Amino acid sequence: MIILHDPLCAEYGSSMRPEQPARVLRSAAHLQAAHPDWTWQKPALADESALLAAHTPALLKRISLAPDIDDDTPHFPGIHEHARRAVGAALAAADRALSGGQAFALMRPPGHHCTRSRAMGFCYLNQIAIAALHAAAPGRRVAVWDFDAHHGNGTEDILNGRANTLFVSVHQYPGYPGTGTASFANCHNFPVAPRTPREEHMAALARSWESVLAFKPDLVLVSAGFDAYASDPITEMTLEGDDFAALGRWLRDSGLPAAAILEGGYSPDLPQLIDAFLTAWNH
Repeated sequence: MIILHDPLCAEYGSSMRPEQPARVLRSAAHLQAAHPDWTWQKPALADESALLAAHTPALLKRISLAPDIDDDTPHFPGIHEHARRAVGAALAAADRALSGGQAFALMRPPGHHCTRSRAMGFCYLNQIAIAALHAAAPGRRVAVWDFDAHHGNGTEDILNGRANTLFVSVHQYPGYPGTGTASFANCHNFPVAPRTPREEHMAALARSWESVLAFKPDLVLVSAGFDAYASDPITEMTLEGDDFAALGRWLRDSGLPAAAILEGGYSPDLPQLIDAFLTAWNH
């Protein structure tokens, strides 16, 4: 397993916000101690040409400037570079998967809420959509499987109608950002009501995974958000650590080339949840 990580990604933000540096600092420390045989690699900043495949020039300019975009997406000095580094990690993870390896991008900021033209919801660039377009460009079939508790509205916006791509999301509804209630074209949504029993939530995840498998992808990119956890402070869902391990086993048992990118997950237990998923997936 290769972990794409740069400690620089913890050098912005505040402990007063859910999306805070400790998320990755504690997760990196835990994984390094628990899996000394895994390989760690620092990602490069993504080139602007890769960003422009998914985003407008106006967005790239906006995220580098003050003032705050919204309450959830404040301006931080250097945030443009932090976001580009997260994109670089996603691109490297996808390339690693295509060469026969397994990779997890342990970076921040997350990305799946950022649309083609708007940063929002802690997200400044959409690294998984950029990686999907990069991998699909030569004609590969690329599926994005998003099990974060929040709908990946930005990924849907960018991949909607794009050739050789599939977007599949399982998420809490009602809940932020209030989208993802219907499926259409190459976008398949599986909304789950707040406080749905975990067995029913897992059944929805199983149906979503069948949708991914039916697409017969050459590559699966996973928006790995861990905020559907029962103890997450900003959602109302019911999954436990064993459930995230099950998702990892599904990925392993498929035998498909795959890479995963950290999205949400705001519980103090995030390091253990990531570990459960990665350990079950690793082979």
